[in-house]
Amino acid sequence: MFRRTSVFVFASVCCALALGGSSAWAQTSPDPPPQSAQAQHVHGASPAWMFMQDGVLYGLYNQQGGPRGGTDRFIAPNWWMGMASKQVGRQRLTFNAMFSLDPAIVGRRGYREIFQAGETFDDAPLIDYQHPHDFFTQLAVAWRVPIGQSTSLTIAGGPVGEPALGPVAFMHRPSAAGLPFAPLGHHTFDSTHISFGVVTAGVEHGRWTAEGSVFNGHEPDDHRWGFDFAAMNSVSGRVSFRPTAEWELQVSTGHLVEPESFEPGNIQRTTASASWWRPHGASVRGVTVGYGINVTEHANRQAVFGEFTYAVGRTSMFGRAEAVQVETALLETGAPPATPADEARRDTVGAFTVGVDRNVWNTRAFTFSLGGAVTAYAVPEALRPVYGSRPGSVQVYFRLQPPAGSMGRMWNMRLGR
Repeated sequence: MFRRTSVFVFASVCCALALGGSSAWAQTSPDPPPQSAQAQHVHGASPAWMFMQDGVLYGLYNQQGGPRGGTDRFIAPNWWMGMASKQVGRQRLTFNAMFSLDPAIVGRRGYREIFQAGETFDDAPLIDYQHPHDFFTQLAVAWRVPIGQSTSLTIAGGPVGEPALGPVAFMHRPSAAGLPFAPLGHHTFDSTHISFGVVTAGVEHGRWTAEGSVFNGHEPDDHRWGFDFAAMNSVSGRVSFRPTAEWELQVSTGHLVEPESFEPGNIQRTTASASWWRPHGASVRGVTVGYGINVTEHANRQAVFGEFTYAVGRTSMFGRAEAVQVETALLETGAPPATPADEARRDTVGAFTVGVDRNVWNTRAFTFSLGGAVTAYAVPEALRPVYGSRPGSVQVYFRLQPPAGSMGRMWNMRLGR
């Protein structure tokens, strides 16, 4: 009963806020240039508060195949994000907030996704599941100060946010607009998008942006309703370049201190990515490719991915291809590796997803889409006894979103940008 009530409450909030989506939440000129939604607001000149929102609620049937696929099949991943921004003289003040009812609707363990690993559940490593979002996914503020004609300084931070590390998180990548699940390489690329304590400083000069962060590098625990504060003992830096309004390249690295509770040790995470996107009416077209590596005391594990979403009218086609070096011993046993040799074991898993969705109904309150996806896996020899030789997965879903206003959706959102 609580889960059904939570779904209704979340959908009602999205719909109520969406009633103002074409006015109070998007009071800007139509057809903006293809850049991040927040940047579009930041460069505005209006002294009034400007607001923007986005969100999603999936109703999803999830069939994971093979011996480790399990039977948890009906889930409802969700999140909502809002932004309020105001010009103060030549400076810009922006508040960001993001929430998710995953803890109530999806549950503390999350949703089944074979070969996925990261974070914990009931004091044990969480494997073959993608962990849920925390209720507080972002609470942050940014202060942007122009310096001359083409340079600006931004200071941002808050109790919940993301450091300057990795590409845009998967929920906000236009290239992942149709993909319902997190990538298997989530903990190589963008798992720090929920950090309980972060401060970031950035300098933007023309097409270049340089950012640095101090943050809490610990992974959140499985009690998803509160805050998991700890010392801000981790650091990161990122350099981005935008050769055109549609392209962005980034290189970043971060030193994460004791991120995993069950696996002592630090991680040096380095990523590089290139992304392209273009609005297409109420839809989007986008492509992202990325490389990442986690360097630990016992092993280096790498991951690559490429993904796309391509909209034609109300129909979108999407796909993702990944190759991820996984923790073989952990996936075999479900327990933390017992020896350094076990910690060092690694094998490469491939995952190949294709899908399509169709926007079938639009109102002032919401947009409603139907879609589906299939994933095939390339399984290394060492993991075939526990996963099978040819496991696959299928998802069929409906997606409920507030309507896109004249500014479009909140794509490419980053703390402080």
